[in-house]
Amino acid sequence: MSSGTDGGGDLRRSPRIVVPVLGVTQILAWGSSYYLPAVLAKPIAEATGWSLSWIVGGLSLGLLVAGLASPLVGRRIKSNGGRPILIASAILLAAGQSVLAIAPNLGIFLIGWVVIGLGMGAGLYDPAFSTLGRLYGHGARQLITALTLFGGFASTVCWPLSAFLVSELGWRGACASYAIIQLCISLPLYVFALPKERVGGDIIPANEVESDVSMRTPPRSLFLLLATTIMIASMVSTVISVHLLTLLQAHGLTMAAAVALGALVGPSQVGARFIESLIGQYHHPIWTKLASVSSVLIGLALLWANIPLVFLALIFYGAGIGLESIARATLPLALFGPADYGPIMGRLARPSLIAQAAAPSIGAALIESFGASNALGAIVFVAGANLALAILLYRHIATTRQPLALKAH
Repeated sequence: MSSGTDGGGDLRRSPRIVVPVLGVTQILAWGSSYYLPAVLAKPIAEATGWSLSWIVGGLSLGLLVAGLASPLVGRRIKSNGGRPILIASAILLAAGQSVLAIAPNLGIFLIGWVVIGLGMGAGLYDPAFSTLGRLYGHGARQLITALTLFGGFASTVCWPLSAFLVSELGWRGACASYAIIQLCISLPLYVFALPKERVGGDIIPANEVESDVSMRTPPRSLFLLLATTIMIASMVSTVISVHLLTLLQAHGLTMAAAVALGALVGPSQVGARFIESLIGQYHHPIWTKLASVSSVLIGLALLWANIPLVFLALIFYGAGIGLESIARATLPLALFGPADYGPIMGRLARPSLIAQAAAPSIGAALIESFGASNALGAIVFVAGANLALAILLYRHIATTRQPLALKAH
């Protein structure tokens, strides 16, 4: 696959190297940030006496910071390439983890999460997707799908790793270990395995310069529709991820049964992404988006209806959020092209990450005020509204662009 040159040929580095490198570093980045409180929050509270809600709130703070930083990250990727930003992300994540490891009080602990938030904004999915878009143009679509297959294993790998580190080294030792992992694994991979890019210019494969028919300047209505549906999808998935066990137990399941059934979500995500990797090249990404929001709605509606086959509801839901991570990356690339992909992804990420930061508290307030069943009903309503927005987005695209039955490019 051609990816342009920078005079030294470095940009011709094979995607067979770049995608696995980003895949490994994505697993480690997600595991040492987003998925960290799931295992460490309780041990931290028990060891320090700090409020559990404030400890978990560190992640919300980090997501908020990541959202605020995302547009700047996107612009920097457009002007300087993804490699420097990803290098910075490893350093920031390591620095934030180091602050957590030595934090003498809750205030310093939260400062550590601010630093981690900067690392998340520079190193999670959106910057990685933007890096692939800048390197490989529209050819990045299949590579993005492949990258999400790696990302789907972040919790599978890092939750057991975190539990092992806590049991052997304590929570501070676990944080310090993740800092070392970022500096000794992720940082060298970014420095030595990612291609250097030309500074100050667009990197678009030569065979796409003339054929690119994407909209370089997004129409405001189209961009707002896309941003809104991505934001809602992120909020819904975060609420469910945080409160899934509570919602399942409210349906009469034991904790053990809830945990066992909840474990179906991860494999369902990966399975849906694998299927998309096989068929994605044959359809426009808007169909992936429609499949995503439809599956999430079906899964949550089945769960709300309290059907006996709870596993079926969770499979639909898991498949939907698995496809969403692909749609949120490939749809902007198909619509707006690779030239401004980094800044556009940064602008799309801001409301999404801010919504994710607020989602756990919103979910908790709904459950406490109206009960788990009614809270789930409200979430189903929101998911239904998101499907309506996705249909509007489809109609908008269909009236302004090429037929959508075939692949975009």
